[in-house]
Amino acid sequence: MRYTLRQLEVFLAVARLGSVSRAARELAMSQSAASGSLADLERQFDVRLFDRAGKRLQLSDLGGSLRGHAQAVLDQARELERGLEGQKEAARLRIGATLTIGNYLAAALMARFMRRYPAAEVTLTVANTEEIARQAGNFEIDIGLIEGEVSGPDLEVTPWRDDELVVFCAPDHPFARKRVLTDRDLRGAAWIVREHGSGTRQAFDRAMHGLLPELRIALTLQHTEAIKRAVAAGLGVSCVSRIALDDAFGRGSLKACRVPHRDFRRQFFFLLHRRKFRSAGITRWIEICRAGDD
Repeated sequence: MRYTLRQLEVFLAVARLGSVSRAARELAMSQSAASGSLADLERQFDVRLFDRAGKRLQLSDLGGSLRGHAQAVLDQARELERGLEGQKEAARLRIGATLTIGNYLAAALMARFMRRYPAAEVTLTVANTEEIARQAGNFEIDIGLIEGEVSGPDLEVTPWRDDELVVFCAPDHPFARKRVLTDRDLRGAAWIVREHGSGTRQAFDRAMHGLLPELRIALTLQHTEAIKRAVAAGLGVSCVSRIALDDAFGRGSLKACRVPHRDFRRQFFFLLHRRKFRSAGITRWIEICRAGDD
């Protein structure tokens, strides 16, 4: 074999970080050793894997086409190593989750996973759908749990579970006394919404199709808890996932509003890079997520 796994590690680290020096630090190598490893790989096959853009290295067309293959080879090698060492559990699992899932579902799923596989090392990154998709495409996470729809030639999106958004207000808001809300009510409200790029905002915009230009957006906030507090303080009304609201509805601190003529249903999804090796850890994580729906 004309390449080494260490060369692949350096190649992938530089591809992700855009810098030989940063890749060297991550891999606990000297910069000269990392640079030499990458140069040897290119020289052995007479190829150029990176283009230089100022001080940053960017994947060449060839490097970009080979990146997924290299990641899959390295992932399989690590899985083989764990098997040879007698490890039946995932040594490392990097999960990315969008904010609603990360804040209200992921902790319970991680606890279930780690009870079953106590030797596993699990990390969780929480961000909006756009950012989780970027990280999956860049191999920075192993699997994403997302609430928005994404597409891309390198991304594989698989349905996970159903969800729905709910319009809500403070208990003393005029909407709390209405049996149902009309489009006229929706136009007259001061809305507190999630930012563009989030799955919740995507679903809200779709549900409000035809009304969006007429809605009055009073506040745009990045966190659901901040939105809930702003609504409870009387600053407006909002619309987020029911799983983020059930406790507040039970306490009576927020009030659900019925809007039966608008469709607030949506799905949550698993997100993986198409070339990502499906390790035992990824497979077991998906099984535990699906078992939570039973």
